[in-house]
Amino acid sequence: MAMKTLHKRCAGLDVHKAEVVACLRLISERKVEREVRRFPTTTQGLLALAEWLESARCTHVAMEATGVYWKPVWHILEGHFVLILANAAHVKNVPGRKSDVNDATWLADLLAHGLIRSSFVPPPAIQELRDLTRTRRQLTREIVQHVQRIQAVLEEANIKLCSVITDIMGASGRRMLKAMIAGETDAEKLAALGHERLGCTRAELVEVLTGCVREHHRFLLGQHLRTIEQLEDSVAAFDARIEGALSPFHDIVERLKEVPGLGATATETVIAEIGTDMSPFPTVGH
Repeated sequence: MAMKTLHKRCAGLDVHKAEVVACLRLISERKVEREVRRFPTTTQGLLALAEWLESARCTHVAMEATGVYWKPVWHILEGHFVLILANAAHVKNVPGRKSDVNDATWLADLLAHGLIRSSFVPPPAIQELRDLTRTRRQLTREIVQHVQRIQAVLEEANIKLCSVITDIMGASGRRMLKAMIAGETDAEKLAALGHERLGCTRAELVEVLTGCVREHHRFLLGQHLRTIEQLEDSVAAFDARIEGALSPFHDIVERLKEVPGLGATATETVIAEIGTDMSPFPTVGH
């Protein structure tokens, strides 16, 4: 029994870094006609792809979500066709594919019969917000990595500061680190830089700050601390940018803040990942 054709004029795109392999699939007098062409992924190449598809009165276009390569293709074709972003694993698991059929042709055939489950692609404003929040999260992870490296250097120098201070990147910890980097080795003077509310005695500070900090250690500490401060400046810039990007969604942000346990960063991440329009998610399971 032949499968029902839902889209009579459609295309499948196999997107690579340097080129797009496109299969145009048309139904003409109950006969399936396919044409495969290759286009460079430059802007001019993608515009030529769009022009070719439009000239054939193509209505629907499917492509796989491969890395970031699909994004510029999507941006140029968006608004001209109904676009479907396919999950590569799902497409691979659909039975019936012949070994000699290329990816673009297989996508076009699946699309024609409505066999592709479209992945969620947020609108441009949400995509940009997602880029911002994901990059900020990565920068925050890098800060943590450099803090851990500072802790490792201190341990190597037998400075046990982390055993009495929970946050060595707090105000007191930074003052001590900067003094060590500047060449201070006197444990009494270093301990005097600690705030009285640190939760440990001056004697305890003196004991853990007595070590063997060499020039090599000072260099490493200085580089890590400088990198942390640069990353913190970047995170602050991202915070400001994210705040601006969220301004159109102010009411939604305020409502989400009322959810117990959902802080500011989590609220921003929720909006960035799923947007504010819930219609693409037909059930709770989605």
